[in-house]
Amino acid sequence: MTPVVLIAEELAPAAIEVLAHDFDVRHVDGTDRPALLSALSEADAVIVRSATQIDAEAIAAAPRLKVVARAGVGLDNVEVPAATARGVMVVNAPTSNIVSAAEQAVALLLAVARNTASASAALKAGEWKRSKYTGVELQGKTVGVVGLGRIGVLFASRIAAFGTRLIAYDPYIQPARAAQLGVRLVGLEELLRESDFISIHLPKTPETVGLIGEKELSIVKPGVRIVNAARGGLIDEQALADALAEGRVGGAGVDVYAKEPCTSSPLFAFDNVVATPHLGASTAEAQDKAGLAVAKSVKLALQGEFVPDAVNVQAGGVVAEDVRPLLPLAEKLGRAFTAVAGGVAASVTVEVRGEIVNHDVSVLKLAATKGLFSSVVEEQVTYVNAPHLAAERGVEVSLSTQTETVDHPVLVTVRGALPDGRTVSVSGTVTQAGARDVIKLTEVDGFDVEIGAEGILLFLRYADRPGVVGIVGTLLGEAGINIAAMQVARREAGGETLMTLTVDQALGADLLTSAADSIGAISASAADLRDE
Repeated sequence: MTPVVLIAEELAPAAIEVLAHDFDVRHVDGTDRPALLSALSEADAVIVRSATQIDAEAIAAAPRLKVVARAGVGLDNVEVPAATARGVMVVNAPTSNIVSAAEQAVALLLAVARNTASASAALKAGEWKRSKYTGVELQGKTVGVVGLGRIGVLFASRIAAFGTRLIAYDPYIQPARAAQLGVRLVGLEELLRESDFISIHLPKTPETVGLIGEKELSIVKPGVRIVNAARGGLIDEQALADALAEGRVGGAGVDVYAKEPCTSSPLFAFDNVVATPHLGASTAEAQDKAGLAVAKSVKLALQGEFVPDAVNVQAGGVVAEDVRPLLPLAEKLGRAFTAVAGGVAASVTVEVRGEIVNHDVSVLKLAATKGLFSSVVEEQVTYVNAPHLAAERGVEVSLSTQTETVDHPVLVTVRGALPDGRTVSVSGTVTQAGARDVIKLTEVDGFDVEIGAEGILLFLRYADRPGVVGIVGTLLGEAGINIAAMQVARREAGGETLMTLTVDQALGADLLTSAADSIGAISASAADLRDE
């Protein structure tokens, strides 16, 4: 029987051509729910964009389904855990829009530098006022790039052609790699003070939300122009509006917003703000690339070939049934490690202990590597691209196995050496609660803990003294942040202590800093361990 590929939204003709010769290509309006569910009953693959919801109900309606493809970067409309539970591969097009996104940031920066949008609007309204819209040149100016992932690197390479000086803030990239790109790595505060232009290219994580707020905007170079074409919420929009009103910031280019769709923002009141409705991926080329990429992935998947853009299952080989519950554990340990380390490691070892090592557990190294970079880079991190991302940043990841364990039948540890010589480790296990697997952290950087690896975790390290728990609880309570669980671990009374909290929502960078300052913390970090 010829496999059926169901196309639920518009796709580029070239993408359909990739599939037409080998498969039975059918079309359905993905927004017509009854029609979609009916068509899925015979589908081996389904291709969507953003309007079609592929949730647990849709997956249950497709007994033959082998692959779900999203012709774009995000996966908000695909219920990945439900697909994974059914063994359905999910693919997307993670690099389809990176050029378009980088070019959008460049376009916004140039438009802000030369007052293009406001000058155009004034001229169309019958005003010829050349002196009012005098701009500034880029040549010889300092451009600060916040985040040197793929899009940040593309932006930097393009803006360098204007004769600019490039500095960057990215705690997860090695200085040698930045030097190869012709970029000088600096701290965030130094970048804010020195830059004539700032462009943001970070992923949205608990630690980056609100990264640039009132405090940061108070120290910027007067007249700086700021561009955010990455993710909404990285800049506090009200704080930016206040800085524009006071003249501390000379202009802004904004493509993304804390809440979208956004048709009302304090930023819209300023002539020196160029605002666009999230157009980073809105080019004909990006849309065509996305369709073509997922069509090729669907073809590979249905033919049993290696699939580069699989996001939820290993692209090749079989994972033993007993090993599968450890995949989310290893990934979450990788995420927690990155948060606790506060930067990129020079080398990482994934240690697996227990009788489980009689199976092939090499996939756990991939899962941990995926977790290490999930909050570091802009693109979707997969089992396939995770090793490449590690290699790009000079991080060596190895696997160590041992049949004996202590205290737990299975124990997985992610242990890494940092460039400053420190060693950081995070350990965890999986236990059974009825028919449900429960993932727990058992150790964080030498402190014994036992707390669920779920939700948003905060790690606060400080010198043990009375009253700290109350201070933190009060601060979070006043901010409307609910604490779901808390554990305090110390090596000795009055010694170094680790407080681990599970909270119901992400903290902005300002609140995390406030919590740390209020208790004189040695370090403070947050890890998003929510299921993707």
